[in-house]
Amino acid sequence: MLMNTPPAFTPAASPSRTSARAITVVLGATAALAIVVPAVIVGTADRRPAIVRKLRLAPTKVVPQSQMPLVEPLAYAPVTREDAVAFNATIPFSTAPNPAARPFKLADTPPALDRAIDCLAAAQLYEAGDDPEGERAVAQVVINRVRHPAFPKTICGVVFEGSERTTGCQFTFACDGALARHRYSEPAWATARFIARAALSGAVYKPVGHATHYHTDWVVPYWSASLDKITAVKTHLFFRWAGWWGTPAAFNRTIDGNEPLIAKLAAVSPAHAAAATALAGEALPPGVTGPVAPTQRPYPEVPKYPDTFIVTLDKAFPADELPALAAFNCGNRDYCKFMVWTDPKQTAGGIPLATEEIASMSFSYFRDRATGYDKPLWNCGVFARREPSQCMRRQLIATEPAAKVEPVTPAHPTGAGAPPAKRQSGTLQAPHPAGTPTP
Repeated sequence: MLMNTPPAFTPAASPSRTSARAITVVLGATAALAIVVPAVIVGTADRRPAIVRKLRLAPTKVVPQSQMPLVEPLAYAPVTREDAVAFNATIPFSTAPNPAARPFKLADTPPALDRAIDCLAAAQLYEAGDDPEGERAVAQVVINRVRHPAFPKTICGVVFEGSERTTGCQFTFACDGALARHRYSEPAWATARFIARAALSGAVYKPVGHATHYHTDWVVPYWSASLDKITAVKTHLFFRWAGWWGTPAAFNRTIDGNEPLIAKLAAVSPAHAAAATALAGEALPPGVTGPVAPTQRPYPEVPKYPDTFIVTLDKAFPADELPALAAFNCGNRDYCKFMVWTDPKQTAGGIPLATEEIASMSFSYFRDRATGYDKPLWNCGVFARREPSQCMRRQLIATEPAAKVEPVTPAHPTGAGAPPAKRQSGTLQAPHPAGTPTP
């Protein structure tokens, strides 16, 4: 008898097992969401400082070569110093090459050249303070601008562009009253004029390249995010235009040598003194476009010793430029001494020098054409030199007073052509024989 085989038995899933699987799926999805959602939020969050999100300045823009870039008035965003520093730190430095500018030589006649020098010196002083390195950087930017077609064609025109406004000029000091509020010392002006003259005679400050804009780290000009940030010099940041207008080829301007008289400089610059007359409506002498008097030497000679200079300079003054500064002051003298200190408290008070004053001297230049001697020497404890022969001999201060000797009467009553007597260890001593001078 054929029997029917019952179908295989498949037990049904129990309710408790189904619930467990559902719970597992829900928990897994929840865990994944707990990981993915925060990751997405964090990954897409704007981590920039709040001040950056608030300002929303124009990003870097490239102006085509066929269109001249716009020179915007200098206007600052209303931010605190701390926020400005934070914002500036978010702007990266350009990784493109930063070639140095070509040497620039202003071949103007003396009156126009004097006006250019004082305009440039004023920009250096009032923009960088009495800081030689900062002054050289500012001078380079001014020269870069005068070479660029987007700016005026004269040094004074560049420096005082927009100065007719109370705000928004290209260099802040030109329109904010700084020239009337603060006066720099004659030594500060002398240093600034020397740096300006050097810059207009071919000296190049390489670090800023072809920068045409700069600002201090604690302010934010509206144009700062739209240009290429190329370098920093102390607290100043330097920028150039992006694209072709920031390349060396763009700096091809022919310079106008007719430097204008600047009335705002009349009170501090002999070269611009005639501007006060013009401003008052008085006629200048026929053919006179500026002062006729020759340019004065920047540092005064020591009283009664017209061939000797005692100078105080900031220790940041470029050591390699000290001989040129000395030669500029000495002019055509056959005999000249130019002595520099970098600590105002140790600067000699006059002639003769005390031993302590000799020991603390930072630089000396001595010229005596009668003996063929012409030599600069550096205090290598202040200014490092590669050649030991450029270093001064160490001056030893005697602990016991030396015997007194009678003062030496100069061969020339005016002091010209004869070195002054010196005081060493509290006594007067005759000068060293010709050819073996001390600093």
